[in-house]
Amino acid sequence: MAVTQTYPGHREADVVLRDGSTVHLRPVKSGDYDAVLAFLERLSPDSLALRFFSGAANLEGAARWGVDVDYRDSYGLVATTGGGAIVGDAAYRRSGDDRAEVAFAVADSLQGRGLGTLLLGQLAEAAEQNGVGVFEAQVLPANHRMVEVFRTSGFQVRTRATPGLISVEFATSLSSEGFERFAERERSASVAALKSFLEPRSVAVIGASRSRESIGGVTFHNLVARGFNGPVYPINPNAQVVQSVAAYPSIEAAPGPVDLAVITVPSPAVAAVARRCAAAGVKALVVISAGFAETGAEGTERQHELLGICRESGMRLIGPNCMGILNTAPDVSLDATFAPAYPPHGGVAFSSQSGALGLAVIDYANELGLGISSFVSVGNKADISANDLIQYWEADASTNLILLYVESFGNPRSFSRIARRVGLRKPIVAVKSGRSAAGARATSSHTGALLAASDVTVDALFRQTGVIRTDTLEQMFDVAALLANQPPPKGPGVAIVTNAGGLGILCADACEAAGLVVVPLAETTKAELAGFLPAEASTANPVDMIASATGEHYRRAINAVAADERVDAVIVIFIPPLETLSAEVAAAIRTAAGELDRKLPVLSVFMSARGVPAELRGPGVRVPSFSFPEDAAQALAKAAAYGAWLATPPGAVPAFPECRRDEGAAIIAGALADEPRWLSPDEVAGLLDCYGLPLVESRVAASAGDAGRAAEDIGGPVALKAVAPGLVHKIEAGAVRLNLSGGAEVRDAAAAMSVDVGRAGHEVDSFLVQRMVPAGVEMLVGVVHDPSFGPVVACGAGGTAVELLKDVQVRLTPLSDIDAATMVRSLATYPLLDGYRGAPPADVAALEDVLLRIGALAEAHSEIAEMDCNPVIVLAEGAVIVDARIRVEPAAPSAPIAARRTP
Repeated sequence: MAVTQTYPGHREADVVLRDGSTVHLRPVKSGDYDAVLAFLERLSPDSLALRFFSGAANLEGAARWGVDVDYRDSYGLVATTGGGAIVGDAAYRRSGDDRAEVAFAVADSLQGRGLGTLLLGQLAEAAEQNGVGVFEAQVLPANHRMVEVFRTSGFQVRTRATPGLISVEFATSLSSEGFERFAERERSASVAALKSFLEPRSVAVIGASRSRESIGGVTFHNLVARGFNGPVYPINPNAQVVQSVAAYPSIEAAPGPVDLAVITVPSPAVAAVARRCAAAGVKALVVISAGFAETGAEGTERQHELLGICRESGMRLIGPNCMGILNTAPDVSLDATFAPAYPPHGGVAFSSQSGALGLAVIDYANELGLGISSFVSVGNKADISANDLIQYWEADASTNLILLYVESFGNPRSFSRIARRVGLRKPIVAVKSGRSAAGARATSSHTGALLAASDVTVDALFRQTGVIRTDTLEQMFDVAALLANQPPPKGPGVAIVTNAGGLGILCADACEAAGLVVVPLAETTKAELAGFLPAEASTANPVDMIASATGEHYRRAINAVAADERVDAVIVIFIPPLETLSAEVAAAIRTAAGELDRKLPVLSVFMSARGVPAELRGPGVRVPSFSFPEDAAQALAKAAAYGAWLATPPGAVPAFPECRRDEGAAIIAGALADEPRWLSPDEVAGLLDCYGLPLVESRVAASAGDAGRAAEDIGGPVALKAVAPGLVHKIEAGAVRLNLSGGAEVRDAAAAMSVDVGRAGHEVDSFLVQRMVPAGVEMLVGVVHDPSFGPVVACGAGGTAVELLKDVQVRLTPLSDIDAATMVRSLATYPLLDGYRGAPPADVAALEDVLLRIGALAEAHSEIAEMDCNPVIVLAEGAVIVDARIRVEPAAPSAPIAARRTP
């Protein structure tokens, strides 16, 4: 009989159904018997037949079958509403080495909303992790709907007809088409949920006030004043009229159905108001009120209660502690905020965790003339998060650029998948607060020390997903002004056109510092420029047309340099010698940008106290303008990095079918049977071997004498290393000896090493004797498991100076072949691998293979908390891991498939 495993709490998740409502999925517990039985008793006869593929049902036995689990050979899931009632269940029972019988049922009221698919997806993922590779079932012919659920879920189903039955079996691992179907369901659910917020048919403001000085009063006024395309109901039990509109004492008294309720009452009253909204059939809540999780334990409990009410009823929630939402689409005109300004309609969507920042952003968008499609202040992110919003904006035809202000991630791995997909069509620009090392984690490995700053994982996440990260809000809006009006450049080449040589040089310096290239112009381009510019002008890049340049000079110069194939973007600088020229030059720049045969961005810098000329902002082609050349260069560099990401192939994550994952899991499980710890050298060697990682030939020796005998077995020069608990920096402790020959020399060195290591405060457990590896390039490859982001893989310069050099590249798993290649080639020390100063090139492909296999190892085993392979010596042919340390601890795997955790 299988041993019952610990309750897998990491598999609890809130999931979004096809209509945008939510339920809670969790593993079943033995105490759920009565609730499961009650669920089965509520099922219709047809649904009961689907549960165990039979028309006859022993409900008591079925309930016992469902809750008698050990979370490995027998496993069950239940779906519950906010009140705890079970509305769906799924279970498997192992029937062979890698096979299990599967069954599930969904409450009649929830059928057709995707719950069965979500239950099956999570159950299959748990089964695969528990060594079950195939689900099987016997289905009555009348129950062909069950087979349809299996097939439409994305599993590769095989069926076989037998007398009176259909035998069904399918692999628990999803096909690529299956993953896409889950992603599509997630997209559809997010869009359905957000439509009730951003495209409501009616709105109620609960707490609407007669006073325009209150948040409720301003919010109600804004909805009416902006011309919301639907009824707006002021709810106030103490007023018959609010701002000349008939008021209603409660949400139930509203004369029509309400899609969206905006709540502005004090926080202690919010839960009661939410219950009344649920009873009235409200679909979406925006809770502007503060006093929730941001205030401490009491507020956290209040927020938990609010979310439970929403979960139980199927309502969705934005906030609490937010400033509201708006949608500027002319057929909606929704302003459910208390902001004093309203932005112009445009293609930029913005989400902010900071309410105060949202107010400033709306003002700034107005100042820049940057059109907003919709804005959402998510506040405490109790329910709706940036992941939901990005998927809504992906489908929104009015949005072509997404801006995010992010303070924290609820599910960064889900964000990674969503942002990578959406970024291919619509740029995502983000400011993530918290770049300081204040969140540094305590670590005991080289890799951990290199990644200790909490922000490096965010950089890796954004880099891999194509998200454009800016350091400041001003920078974010500079990039937004560029990408909202111009295409991203296809390369780093820049041409600069100016009427002031000094500014051109400053701009060139800023471009080069940002990673752009001020390219030399072709001779034909320079000849064309010389044909119409004064003799005193410079036709080199930057092109200095001198102060007398007219609007026509600007137009022709822009056309000339933009036609040069080396040029990927044009920065145009103008400082007015005469104020009357500004409008003329601005019109010429805009005309030229519209005339270009090649699709490339044109940026302008107008250094004038009078600001940006209106001629750059008219209908049609719009040219972004910046106050200083440095601002334009930085914005262009960010856009160029995004353009490079777009041009990079997506890459493939290698499967490594030869890897022995189950054997590796057994090694880790054996180690964890004691306590979280560093693996022994033998365990490290065994685990690396499971993944085909090239560890140098080694022997573990319990004593100095054993070390001498091990050296004789290996033959040739060897390295001797001490193994001691807590020993990280072996060189400093005298725990490494190199190029030793013969048993006697190794034995003596081991005896002396015990003394040296003891003086350094460590007690030697054993010795490691290794064959000496030829000289090569020393690299580091390591892993740190981030509690939010999952495995983080690092690659950098290795050896004893690793923490001094700090030359490291970081990516999140799963690693693709493109990720590995980019990591290696982005290192400052990459020239050492590429044949520096006449040295033979190292085997970079072998290093990339090590990276990919370590990425696969870390992705498969979330128990790996830290891992150091330092050094990995990269030779002319092959790569060898010389020293490896792995620390394991129980760790929750990443979020289940198709599950959206509450942020």
